[in-house]
This record gives sequence, structure tokens and C-alpha cells, in this order.
Amino acid sequence: MQHSAMLKDTLAELAQHKLRTFLTLLGMIFGVGAVIAMLNIGEGAEREALKTIETMGLRNIIVESKSFDEKTLLEHRKHSLGVSQSDLQAAVSTLPDITGHSAERKLETYAIISHSGKSEGVAVGVLPSYLDLSSLPLAAGRNFTELEDLYAAQVAILGSQMAGSLFPDGEALGKYVKVNHVWLQVIGVLAEPFTSQNEFQGIKLGGEQNQLFMPLQTARNRFRSIPLDAELSSFRLQLAEGANTAVIAQALNALLLQRHNDIDDYRIVVPAALLAQQEQTQKIFNIVMSCVAGISLLVGGIGIMNIMLATVLERTKEIGLLRAIGATKRDIKLQFVAESFTIAIVGGIAGILFGIILSELIAFYSGWAVSWSLPAIVLSFSICALIGIAFGVYPAIKASELDPITALQTD
Repeated sequence: MQHSAMLKDTLAELAQHKLRTFLTLLGMIFGVGAVIAMLNIGEGAEREALKTIETMGLRNIIVESKSFDEKTLLEHRKHSLGVSQSDLQAAVSTLPDITGHSAERKLETYAIISHSGKSEGVAVGVLPSYLDLSSLPLAAGRNFTELEDLYAAQVAILGSQMAGSLFPDGEALGKYVKVNHVWLQVIGVLAEPFTSQNEFQGIKLGGEQNQLFMPLQTARNRFRSIPLDAELSSFRLQLAEGANTAVIAQALNALLLQRHNDIDDYRIVVPAALLAQQEQTQKIFNIVMSCVAGISLLVGGIGIMNIMLATVLERTKEIGLLRAIGATKRDIKLQFVAESFTIAIVGGIAGILFGIILSELIAFYSGWAVSWSLPAIVLSFSICALIGIAFGVYPAIKASELDPITALQTD
């Protein structure tokens, strides 16, 4: 009964000064909301980065052919033929912990058409293992086989965007697509991507949805190659679970430098290293933004202390009367701590709602990913409650130490 009466008195006291209480609440609302919003955005960015890395293959190492102007390329080709299938074969036979591999060759495409549409996309030749190593699931149809690759079969798999462009009114499977001068039968269509990012750490992503995939030997045997161009646009190696990607990447670089006569005409991409770099950057971002948001909570706590000190002065005579009729110092302390704690709790609840709304607004206008983080909500609310208690203690002690006789004589 005593606790319910104290709560009732607390709410009544706060309600008497609505504007002052509201202004005090703002510091807690903004602080909690900012912490929740920043940590939610950070969590969302981290999960989006992980999904993006999965499309590159967390256990993959990717070797990409670099682009040069004609003069530089001509000079390089005097010493190096560029990224080739023999490089891939040497890596597979030399390096440890290689469990899979694939290759890609981009074609010079001037026309991709069907009987019902056309596409501005790109055609590439790949090994059958490419889709698995690149985490590109099929929405319909099948992958091409190694036998189809060996005999340069005229089959193709379309990205979802390209399938929509070439066949806007119907099913793509079994239909024919003309790439430059060669007709290919569609045997598969990729599923929609599960990540919205088109670039990660400077690496272009997501282009597969506007690409046409054919067997690598089809690309090599049935299409003309660009003069001086490398045999492969890229190849990737899949490592065994637990393999040290950094060490293997260094060994691969040493192997390629030797084979390319020290010509730096390739780039090695290690998705695991990119993810680690992204996580470190995100961690720093979260710490900095949480500290900035925490300042708002601190300011809110100072606001609570300020308002409670002002309340002590206003209620000096009331405090003296309570002491005179038997209230103990402990009762006075509890009353004032309860008021500051109530302000913090109400501010924390309102701050959670504000943080949710702020997160959605930021995500909507910036296109950033948001992922709800329960620890962020619990942490920010707990800190808010602790601040309410901590910054209410001093005013409570000051109120309890007032001399009852002097307080009663106060005007």
C-alpha cells in the first residue's frame, strides 16, 4: 500500500508541472532513441555485409583480370598473357585446401535479343561450378553439365533481370536467345538476389542478374575473343572449412607473380578479409555513434538532477511538514528517487518508440538496412533507468537532510 501511495504521489507531482516534466523527458527520449537507431542501423549494416559476402563466397579467393589502356596492355602482353586457365590449373594443383574452382570469361556483346525483347546485359562463359561457388540459386530450370561444357553446347542461363527484359510476357525456359550471331536455348533462370547492395568495399556486385551465362567452352569456341584480352576474366578457388585464407592468398599471389613475370595484371579478392575489414569499420562506427548518443543520455540525466534540485527548493516546506508528522529521511529519499526514476522510465519507453520511428525514417530515406537489435533496446533502456536513479540520488539526499524546523519556517 505504501508503495502504491508513493507512486500515486509521484505521478501527481510530475503532472502538476507538465511542461517542465516534458522538457526533462526530451533528453532521455532523444538519448535512448539515438542509441537504438544507431545500433539498429549498425546491426543491419553488419547483416547486410554478411549476406553480400555470402554472394562472393566466404571461403572463396577470387582472381580478377585488370583492365588497362591499349598502350599499357600491349606492353604487358609482351611479358604476360594475363589471367588464364593454366593459372587456374597451376593454383589447383599447387595450393593446399582447394575444394572447388570455377572460371569466368566475359564476351564482347553487341546484341542479346529474343523474339519478344532485347537486353543491354552482358554474356559470359562460365564453368558449371560457377553458380554454386557464387551462391547463385536457380529459380527455374537447371544448371548446365560438364558434358555440355566439354562439347560447347548452345545453352544458356539467364539472370532474373535479363529474363524479364527478353521475355516480358511469358516463360523463358526452353525459349531461344540470340547472342551476337549465336542462338542459345534457355535452360535456367536465376533467383532474385537477396541483397540490395551493388558494391562492397569497392567490389562491384549484383551484375549477375543482368547477365547471360553459357558454358565456358561455348564462349571460347563459338565467339570471337578481343585482341590482347586475357583468356579468363576471373577465376575463383573455394577453400576447405577452416583453411587460412590469408596465407593461401599470399601463396597464390606469389605463384601468379612468377607465372606473369612480375606483371601486376590481376587482382586478388579475399571476401573473408573484406568482411573482417567491414566488421572492424562497423565496430568503430557503432562505438563512436553510441558515445555521441550517450552524451544525450548524460545531458538528460543532468536535466533530471536540475529539475529535482529545483523541486527540493519548491517543496522545502512540504518536506518539513512530512518530517514533522513522522516521515523518515529514508521516506524522503525514496520519494525523490522515485520521481527521478519515473521520469527516466517514461523517457526510456518514449525513447524506444522514438528510436524505432527514427530507424525506419533513416532506412526509408537513405536506403540503409535496419535490423532490430534487442540487446540495443535493453541496453539503452537500462542505462536510462540507471541514469534516472543516479542523478536523482543527490537531490534526494539533499532533501532528506533538510532540518524539519527550518523547513517549516521557510516561506
